[in-house]
Amino acid sequence: MNWISNVVRPKIRGFLNRREVPENLWIKCPETGQLVFYKDVESNQFVIPGSNYHMRMSATARLKSMFDNETWFDVGVPPVPIDPLKFRDARRYTDRLKDARAKTGLTDAVKLGFGKLEAMPVVIGVQEFEFMGGSLGMAAGEAIITGIETAIGKQTPFVLFVSSGGARMQEGILSLMQMPRTTVAVQRLREAKKPYIVVLTNPTTGGVTASYAMLGDVHIAEPGALIGFAGPRVIEQTIRERLPDGFQKAEYLKAHGMVDMVVHRHELRPTIARLCRLLTKSPAPEPPTNLPAVTEQPVQPPEPVT
Repeated sequence: MNWISNVVRPKIRGFLNRREVPENLWIKCPETGQLVFYKDVESNQFVIPGSNYHMRMSATARLKSMFDNETWFDVGVPPVPIDPLKFRDARRYTDRLKDARAKTGLTDAVKLGFGKLEAMPVVIGVQEFEFMGGSLGMAAGEAIITGIETAIGKQTPFVLFVSSGGARMQEGILSLMQMPRTTVAVQRLREAKKPYIVVLTNPTTGGVTASYAMLGDVHIAEPGALIGFAGPRVIEQTIRERLPDGFQKAEYLKAHGMVDMVVHRHELRPTIARLCRLLTKSPAPEPPTNLPAVTEQPVQPPEPVT
């Protein structure tokens, strides 16, 4: 045996047989720094098991967690002009859109689905924060309006999961116009007497908070979600005062009447289903009838003690 057989050949073999480790194998909790196996977090609806910290969920994962049997019909959205202002900063707006679409697999920041929630028809919309920060542009505004019109046409409640950094600056005034447009659509849903339930997730800020995110019949927030128009740091710099602990967090807003309830992610599905039934005066779902019959066994008297 020589140096080539003992050293070089094993190194070459080890290099060729090297296994790639996925980047998302572990997740670090932003609060405690705890390292958690990704599959464990995914199976726990992206809630860190130890700290109960609510990570962001993708739009598809959110819809899967809500609809019965993880099954729904995608609701199509009318096309809108792409880059109407020919905007460019460090990069072209069209290039940013291409990257966001490749990263998320979505056309824009809002995904719509129609299906059943505990056997009750419902339309659900989800804002995808990974798509340019869930920013509100023409396509996102059109998607929300389409979701509301679909709910009116199908006579169902409309549930919207909000996660956004605000209006999309690359579309300028056209982005800001989506605030009154969505507000009018919400008013039409109210005139149709169909429930509008908003779930505020982390973060919900900017023009989204100033429009459809705060116009629901019921406002639910996930624990620890940041909710507000401007961020805490901007407010502190403006008023030159230190803000209270937990300012703009979901629990603080509930204590001050800005949201109706703070609900753990594991309880969102039954809570929203119950609210939909209450607001539409629908009966509770009947229990399954195909369960095996349970027969009572006769109780034997105890043996006498001698």
